[in-house]
Amino acid sequence: MPKRLAQQLIVSLTFIVILVGGGLGYLNIRSQERQILLSMVQGADQLSKAITSATWHAMLADNREDAYEVMRTIAAKQGINRIRIYNRDGRVMFSTRLGEKVLVDKSAEVCALCHSSIKPKVSVDAPFRARVFPGEDGRRKLFMATPIYNESACSQAACHAHPESIKVLGVLDVALDLDSVDREVADMQLRVLFITGTQILLSAVFIVLFTRRFVTRPIKKLIEGTRAVSAMQLDRPIEIHSSEELDELANSFNVMRERLTQSMAENKEFMQNLETKVEERTEQLKTAHRKLLQTDRMASLGQLAASVAHEINNPISGVLNLSMLMQRILKDDGIPANRIEEFRKYLSQVYSETSRVGRIVTDLLSFSRRSKPQSTSADLNAIVKDTISLVSHKLKLANVEMHLDLKEDLPRLHCDHSQMQQVVLNLVMNAAESTHRNGKGDVWVRTGLGSGGGTAILEIRDNGEGIPQSIMSKIFDPFFTTKEEGKGVGLGLAVVYGIVDAHEGDIDVKSEVGRGTVFRVTLPLTGAGNVKAQPSQQPAAAGQKG
Repeated sequence: MPKRLAQQLIVSLTFIVILVGGGLGYLNIRSQERQILLSMVQGADQLSKAITSATWHAMLADNREDAYEVMRTIAAKQGINRIRIYNRDGRVMFSTRLGEKVLVDKSAEVCALCHSSIKPKVSVDAPFRARVFPGEDGRRKLFMATPIYNESACSQAACHAHPESIKVLGVLDVALDLDSVDREVADMQLRVLFITGTQILLSAVFIVLFTRRFVTRPIKKLIEGTRAVSAMQLDRPIEIHSSEELDELANSFNVMRERLTQSMAENKEFMQNLETKVEERTEQLKTAHRKLLQTDRMASLGQLAASVAHEINNPISGVLNLSMLMQRILKDDGIPANRIEEFRKYLSQVYSETSRVGRIVTDLLSFSRRSKPQSTSADLNAIVKDTISLVSHKLKLANVEMHLDLKEDLPRLHCDHSQMQQVVLNLVMNAAESTHRNGKGDVWVRTGLGSGGGTAILEIRDNGEGIPQSIMSKIFDPFFTTKEEGKGVGLGLAVVYGIVDAHEGDIDVKSEVGRGTVFRVTLPLTGAGNVKAQPSQQPAAAGQKG
């Protein structure tokens, strides 16, 4: 069965037309054939009656030869195959065909109609007395059996020995050739077949044209319309005027197309407004993040300034004492010869101490200097060492001992030097502050390569009080802190996460209450390219000590 609707419709309707046309043609042939045979039966009945009438007088006078001669003359006519007479016992008394058998079997089909019961039937209508059988030559023959009744003129004649109680004396059997009928039926069958075939062909052509005009073309237009909609070509309406149903379907499709066009326009406008709002909000987030970074940097800078002030105080005091000693050595006439070496020694110490002050101030200025995020090749180990040197004095005051395990020959990574220094500083200071309740703390800083060698690892571990699991998911949230009021604003780890995310890295936290915390930062050695200008997301689940 074809899959296309038009082809299914054509095949189905054509099959129905063939079935109906063929059935009607068959019924027509059978009807006309019955009419012709009925005419032949009526003609055969009339012929039989004419024969009995023509031989009545001869039979009444018992002049059998004259009667037989009449029958021979009639049998010689075209279309008559045979005439015979047999008595009530089935014995053939006369036949126009020589060599005919003498006795007829009463159980034969031609005799069964009258002799099917014990008492034979006397009167039978002509159609039931006619039978069609193939003859000895194989061609069809019409046999008409006409009973010869024992009329009163016969039963009362002196020459007859048939009593009045016998109703039927014999049977006149006339056989007619049906060659002309068969030829007419064959011609009629050809005519009916031709007419039926012509009707079927014309009906099939009409069905094809009708289907293409009222089904195939409208459906193709609908398919083209759906394809246009799928290709977002919404300016192509569908126009169909074939039937009310398809017209309604096309109108519904056009309404859908118009609504879709309107929805697309509204959606486009909404998306444009959304993009504008997203850009505005993104810019606001960038500004807030820059302020967040600067706020954290200023907070760290304040802590560093206090630590640096203490660290600078010692070399300044030394320089002051050395300058006083040098002033005592210096006389009006210059430096005594025996104290030149001592004076040089003091001068060298002054140079050393002032250089130390200069390095401390330079590191502090480098940390506090604001710059745009940019990716450069940097040595992670050098960043760690420089950052630790800034807070070494504060760590000593807090009784925290640093342990460095820096991998030698660590490949350089692309990062923003200043931001990465802030990451190290925040994590180290958080680790140091978490140990203050112990009186003495230890902080371990380790660098290395990740699995596969494509990433650098920065790990900072402490033996502090640890982070409870109940707050682990909040430690990277801005302004979340566990410190006492006035000692922290909760920006340190939020800034750390933002910087690491901007460098396309990851940060992982493992902590056990009472035993300490480990922060593990993973940074790509290659493929980082330029550092993202502003990180915009916070982790869904992590933690912050604050």
